Amino acid sequence: MIEHDFNGLFNMTEDTQDSPLIQEPRFWQNEQWTAQVIKNDDDDGWAVAMFKTGESEPALVGPWTMGRDKKNPKPLDGSAFITLVKTASEFVRRSEQQLHATLHQSVIVNGQGQGRVTVLLDIVPDEDNPYALLSAQDEGGDALAEVKVDAGFKLNRQTAQAWVDADFAKPGSGRR
Repeated sequence: MIEHDFNGLFNMTEDTQDSPLIQEPRFWQNEQWTAQVIKNDDDDGWAVAMFKTGESEPALVGPWTMGRDKKNPKPLDGSAFITLVKTASEFVRRSEQQLHATLHQSVIVNGQGQGRVTVLLDIVPDEDNPYALLSAQDEGGDALAEVKVDAGFKLNRQTAQAWVDADFAKPGSGRR
């Protein structure tokens, strides 16, 4: 079952899984993805929106080719859909990698008596109270310290070294 929202796009519902897959000139789907050709409100052209099954927002929206009549969009077909799926999948994968890299950072510094120390920052993007965990591990992967810090804490070689040199005192606490 497909429900149209106010923008003319659709929301996938759980009933979609029971429906047969649709493959039409402006709407094409498989088990994981749906492509919908939509009017581009910014100009006279067309766009294609790629939705991952179960998601209400498109994973990717891009321009779509005009048909021969220069008024209507070129119809979707199997090969175009496969290309769109590959592009949207790669875009989602890169976005997930970027998010992971933003939320999970690490730096290696020299510790006093510990050898090389890996300092990690794991951001917890809680909607109401975001925070981060700053932790340290020795070369063997054993935990040396962990403190809760502000989600905006900037981890770099300098801040990591300062934390290790301060015997893992909570940054900003003034404790030495």
